[in-house]
Amino acid sequence: MAGTKVFISSTCYDLSVLRAELRNFVLSLGHEPVMSEYADVLYDPRIHTHTSCVNEVSNCDIMVVIIGSRFGGASVPQALDSIDSAMLQELSKDPSFITQDKPISITQLEVLKAIESNIPIYTFVEKKVYYEHKVYEKNKDKPEVIKNIVFPAIEKRETAPYIFGFLNYIRLRKTGNQFFQFERLQDIEDVLKKQWSAYFQRLLYEQRNREEEEAKQIDRLNEQFEDLKTAIITSIENVDQREVANGIVRYRRLAEFLFGIRCEQGFICSFDGSFDELLQHQNIVEILDFDALCPVDRQRAIYPRTIVLLENGSFFDTKLARDIVLEMRNDWDSFKRISENSKDLILEALREMIRPSMLVRYHSEHIEDYCHKIAQRHTGNRE
Repeated sequence: MAGTKVFISSTCYDLSVLRAELRNFVLSLGHEPVMSEYADVLYDPRIHTHTSCVNEVSNCDIMVVIIGSRFGGASVPQALDSIDSAMLQELSKDPSFITQDKPISITQLEVLKAIESNIPIYTFVEKKVYYEHKVYEKNKDKPEVIKNIVFPAIEKRETAPYIFGFLNYIRLRKTGNQFFQFERLQDIEDVLKKQWSAYFQRLLYEQRNREEEEAKQIDRLNEQFEDLKTAIITSIENVDQREVANGIVRYRRLAEFLFGIRCEQGFICSFDGSFDELLQHQNIVEILDFDALCPVDRQRAIYPRTIVLLENGSFFDTKLARDIVLEMRNDWDSFKRISENSKDLILEALREMIRPSMLVRYHSEHIEDYCHKIAQRHTGNRE
């Protein structure tokens, strides 16, 4: 089972101890840290290592970025081609960091890629750097003043505008612009525990509400569809035409099922027997619940499935619950009472609308072999 991949982005030289401890913390939570010094990044020999680091970001789920006193190494021009600069300019109220001709570090480029990829980012800034950033903000538009200010928290004085400019870009993002200050690893761990737990709870809450809202939306659409269907059908004065229009709506699922089990259109129009007799004519011997046959695969199912078993052991796999398939008897009894000409027109229209059928799929292999193969695959996955 794959874990959440957490990309840890920062300069390595000055923060190596903190990075190692943070890696252990991420592992202790059951997540998968991605860090360049531990060979977690795929270094494609065909491209520069900077580009490899940037490309790896898109494969991750979360980024933790730590901003300290060092700017780090400037990225090579080829790596800069890995980001969409035009798009990134639109995502912050202060795009000057990208538009101005300033060097961009590898760490900064990784963060920009995460922003471009819409990956959640948790930004931690050393407290002393955070406070000096405020001093920079108050004086950055005063060239004579700013050039004489020494920022003790910044290792190399000339890199201060690059670090603070990057902080401004993040701080003024339209979304995801939160900062967290830290002095020690415990500060980072405490924030991440709270933030990730709360984020997970929010996602669960939104999922529950989304499912409820989607169900309500489906109900509203069904009501609107029924109203529209009624309005269209009642507007048709010709009785035969009205019967065809109503049949196209009412018998779509029945027609797709019958076409799926390889009933010919002419046979469907002329056959006057019961639904069970129709199935027998198609050499169908039983309608089975898929979960009863292959219970080990139940957790992977995203829709109900029914097995329509043939005499020779092969089968049709349908995306319908068994009860729904059996309830088609009522639709069939109603369909039989329509005139043969109307049946033909209904089926002709539906054949064009539903081809190829996504409701029913034929399997030539024996049902027991199929279930055995699923059981083996399930056992192999667990091992």
